[in-house]
Amino acid sequence: MNTSRHFILSIFFVLLIMVGGTLGYVVIEGWDVFDALYMTVITLSTVGYGEVHTVSKAGRIYTIVLILVGVGFLGYLIGSLVQFMVEGQIRTIFGRRRLNIQIERLKNHYIICGYGRIGRIICQNLKQKPLDLVVIERNKELIPIMDEDNVLYLCEEATEESTLRKAGIQRARGLVASLGTDIDNVFLILTARQLNTNLFIVARASSHTSKTKLITAGANIVETPYELGALTMAQRILRPTVTSFWDLAFSYKASDIQMEEIPVSPKSSLANVTLKDSGIRQQYNLIIIAIKKSDNRMEFNPSFEAVIHPGDTVIAVGQEENLKRIEKVLNPPE
Repeated sequence: MNTSRHFILSIFFVLLIMVGGTLGYVVIEGWDVFDALYMTVITLSTVGYGEVHTVSKAGRIYTIVLILVGVGFLGYLIGSLVQFMVEGQIRTIFGRRRLNIQIERLKNHYIICGYGRIGRIICQNLKQKPLDLVVIERNKELIPIMDEDNVLYLCEEATEESTLRKAGIQRARGLVASLGTDIDNVFLILTARQLNTNLFIVARASSHTSKTKLITAGANIVETPYELGALTMAQRILRPTVTSFWDLAFSYKASDIQMEEIPVSPKSSLANVTLKDSGIRQQYNLIIIAIKKSDNRMEFNPSFEAVIHPGDTVIAVGQEENLKRIEKVLNPPE
């Protein structure tokens, strides 16, 4: 039984004893309800103010029983209250300490600033990869939601330099700026870029006019959710089959087909090998949609003679299991 339930049950039993004690004095001594309640309270609290009226022998026996039973339950209530307060505080302190230790151990992680509707969806999708995340959200009302979603978080102001340092920005790979206003996002990006010049920053813009400001501040990519939503709705009308394919390819919940981009490491056994000699199609049953070269050129539908160079990024379509297998080959773990 948890502490909260102990505390609630203690209150219930003490109230039950007070009601029973009051009724007992009304029945035994014939007092009115107020005098009986007053006598019950001073008896349970052991303050010793004296008896309200002369108590009969039966009333005295009843008072003894009430003291033995009631004072015990009252002490139990006080103990439960202390336990509830102390354990709750200790749980909060140790829980926060545990989160801080986990955050300090992260490396090459992503910092998500803002856990509103957009920030939460971003986290849910990134965790499917899975990727290491730290959320920065100043709204304390969202703490139960972040606990439920099992994410590491800091309930502080994301635009503060000290907060970004706590989130490990010097060790982070990327940052998502999804705060409530464009002004906050601009200030956040300026601060983050000063702390880590190599950070990959994706920012959310409320309007098209804010994109330039966010890019100037240091964002690598700026997206406008309303524009993206409108474009997606239009494409569903114009190209419903194509959009259904994209939904399937980009959904981690799909079991039959997915699309993935895989960087090519210099340590890969397929580095500097042509597609026809790589065996990707035959051994892994994957389709290579494109190869992004190290100079950002995109080779769509590459020929069998195309060479996979270190630093390239291979974009492939196929079953999730096969994609994971080829990822270990193209980008072997260190």
